[in-house]
Amino acid sequence: MPYPNINAERVRNGLTMEDMAARLGVTRKTIYNWMAHGKIPQSKLKLMSEMFHCSADYLLKTDVTT
Repeated sequence: MPYPNINAERVRNGLTMEDMAARLGVTRKTIYNWMAHGKIPQSKLKLMSEMFHCSADYLLKTDVTT
């Protein structure tokens, strides 16, 4: 997955992929496609940011060592 922070926040919040998809109003397959292809719609990224109480920049960060 190109966005490890999104997955980490999902797990930290006790959500399955299905739970996250339902909260975002999409299917689980859509979430997988976003993660695989790196094309998350801005509106959904904003919802994720609000859902996880963090910035979109944090969610999109790909280098987890810094």
